[in-house]
Amino acid sequence: MHLSVIVKKASLVGAFFVSLLCVDLAQAFCPLPANLAQVAVRQVVDGDTVRLADGRSIRLIGINAPELGRKGRSDEPYALQAKRRLQALIDASDGRVGLLYGEPRKDRYGRTLGHLYDRQGRNLEAQLLSEGLGFMVAVAPNTTLVTCQAQAERQARSKRLGVWRSEQVKAAGQLRGGGFALLGGRVTSVQRNRGGLWIDLDGGRVLRVAPELLGEFDVRALEKLKGRQVEARGWVIDRQSRGSLSRGQARWMLPLTHSAMLEVLP
Repeated sequence: MHLSVIVKKASLVGAFFVSLLCVDLAQAFCPLPANLAQVAVRQVVDGDTVRLADGRSIRLIGINAPELGRKGRSDEPYALQAKRRLQALIDASDGRVGLLYGEPRKDRYGRTLGHLYDRQGRNLEAQLLSEGLGFMVAVAPNTTLVTCQAQAERQARSKRLGVWRSEQVKAAGQLRGGGFALLGGRVTSVQRNRGGLWIDLDGGRVLRVAPELLGEFDVRALEKLKGRQVEARGWVIDRQSRGSLSRGQARWMLPLTHSAMLEVLP
């Protein structure tokens, strides 16, 4: 098994406006499913969330766009561009899009999870990813389009578009806060217990695969990672602030939600 990406069930296979070729490629990444429900969009909230005319909020599956500034915080780089680009894509589709529901349909915040397609049959998440206006994310079990969305991101990353114009991967020891991050480091140990599988990185950071998600990974390959360089992505948790930090444990933990969120480097 090739270890550049650990996958079990599926192979992981500034201008932000791209050429027509890029647009065509984005359409090919995630082809339009048949018989999608058509919905009207009332408002684009940010680069990965829209509000429909019926009042529902739709969180786009497979992309994490930069955050708009709230509560006195500044916008993250490319947050406004992502919102404007999503608005432009929806406007070009006359405000109506095809909606492919996720499974489950709702997240813990009550937002409806879904993939959006424009009237030309193009997946909007893949389009944004191919232009560098967000990061591919995979949260099981909503991973139907993980392969094509990863391909879309890979295109933007290779061309250094959008967010990829600057280095996004932090060394494990540089991590100083929670939230979404791309984390790179060398694996110092791998352990498995009732709490799942734990991958310790140099710099005192740890990756965790919860017990219920082990089926999404090639566990045997994970257990052989000691000494390898990896790149992980996800939402970092400060275990100290949650009161769940025991003596000798790493304060910063990144839960892995799908095998596509971990890459083993050459």
